[in-house]
Amino acid sequence: MRTIHYRIPPADGGRTVEQFLRQEGFSGRMLTALRKLPLGLLRNGEHIRTVDLLSPGDLLEINLPDEAKRMPTCDIPVPILYEDEDVIVYDKPAGMPCHQSGGHIYGTLSSVYAAHCAKQGGITSFRAINRLDKDTTGAVAAAKNRFAAGKLWKAVKKRYFALVEGSFPFPDGLIDLPILREEPLEMRRIVHPEGQEARTEFHLLAEAGGVSLVGFVLHTGRTHQIRVHLSHLGLPLLGDVFYGGREEPGLSRQALHCGLVRFPHVITGEEISAAAPFPADLRRVMERYGLVWREEWLDFPAAETIGELPLFLRKSDQ
Repeated sequence: MRTIHYRIPPADGGRTVEQFLRQEGFSGRMLTALRKLPLGLLRNGEHIRTVDLLSPGDLLEINLPDEAKRMPTCDIPVPILYEDEDVIVYDKPAGMPCHQSGGHIYGTLSSVYAAHCAKQGGITSFRAINRLDKDTTGAVAAAKNRFAAGKLWKAVKKRYFALVEGSFPFPDGLIDLPILREEPLEMRRIVHPEGQEARTEFHLLAEAGGVSLVGFVLHTGRTHQIRVHLSHLGLPLLGDVFYGGREEPGLSRQALHCGLVRFPHVITGEEISAAAPFPADLRRVMERYGLVWREEWLDFPAAETIGELPLFLRKSDQ
């Protein structure tokens, strides 16, 4: 059971339990679940209702409900980049889906997490905050409980990196082109005026030999967003044959990596960063074209707001 303690500051004296917990990020659904537990909400060790008032100095104790759903386990070793009581960040390898599906029951990142929990004597659901395609490598942050998932929803910032076929005619910008599923029930996506809004910020980091290393920040989370946008612009990712990229010797996947995730600590709000090392297969491809990876690229400067970006490729530019 995950237990969270709050010492009530003077400024919050006179608030109800519900008012205080709402400002701390607890959802109505979570509060309803806590009301049903005898030890869900305690004040100074005694049961308290959500309508009761708090006083300065009170110790409010929250005992999150346990989960009982067991998932298939997998003992494939996957590096853990960061872990605390509420969040875990993995360095996902290529070839590993994040979740189970009809074609992938075992060998998923959720199964790796289930095995990790079992070794610690616990059971929690795998709640990936940022998901990566099966063959995309890098940092995947997951919440260990519903409270953490709610706090981190849309709060995780990511840095992606790709090796792109061709030279960018401009160093920075925003691709603002809607994305649509090409055929019902099919995986492939395309740029289409009737699609969902999709915005991709890009920064050219290096180029040589007709290959560009590009950093990306996603401002929406559409399936295959980077791959679709780059393919549409005639700049497909190396190895991404699904979206028109060429095959690359020694590379059996699209050249895409999530190198950094950054998010606020669930309780303290302190900024947490977790970096995933640039993978060996992409380093080898870079070296083949005369490019050398630099660690400082992991935290490349991104625009504070979309309006700061110097170039926009908008829906009207299609």
